Amino acid sequence: MSEIRVPAAGALLDGDLTVPADARGVVLFAHGSGSSRLSPRNRRVAAALQGLGIGTLLIDLLTRDEEAVDERTSQLRFDIGLLARRLGDIVEWLAARPEVRPGSVGLFGASTGAAAAAIAAAAHPDIVAAVVSRGGRIDLAGPDVLERLRAPTLLIVGANDVPVLRLNEAALGRLAGVRALAIVPGASHLFEEPGTLDEVVRLAGMWFGQYLDGRSFGPKGQS
Repeated sequence: MSEIRVPAAGALLDGDLTVPADARGVVLFAHGSGSSRLSPRNRRVAAALQGLGIGTLLIDLLTRDEEAVDERTSQLRFDIGLLARRLGDIVEWLAARPEVRPGSVGLFGASTGAAAAAIAAAAHPDIVAAVVSRGGRIDLAGPDVLERLRAPTLLIVGANDVPVLRLNEAALGRLAGVRALAIVPGASHLFEEPGTLDEVVRLAGMWFGQYLDGRSFGPKGQS
């Protein structure tokens, strides 16, 4: 693992980059509201992906000073435009690295980070090969973005997270490319129930394992 700093939308952001030898691709994590690159759930998913030969980049989308402000106001974590701009800059930085093959970047978004991931993926169709959302508010990206998003996209939602499930069901119909909705039985928003995060790990590994290698872009309606 390498500790890195990435310039993005006017800030220097701290991240942890791990790229196995002959990596099939690299997945960039967009954490959710009030979280960071130290999120235990995202780090568990990242470790599993590394075991499959997929690189990972866990990165803070806010600086330390911004996080201190956000702890008091909770405003920046919901500034999806800012988060998406920073994520887009990180996508470009990652794609320029010599160990990253063209078109082999994936995005894993949680909560509000899923909306930022969708915006960044739609803006970088030649770089982002796959997107996974975990309990994500991908609907906050807006219908225009969802209709332009071509990267194969998997929405993972807990069966007990009913409001977010309904929003994901509506968003699924607007996605333009290959897409699927996976409902994890017994899971709430944070997938804290026994075995539920294991299912997230399995689903994300299968999705990235398939699409980071093949970049299979199908017509709307295929899943």
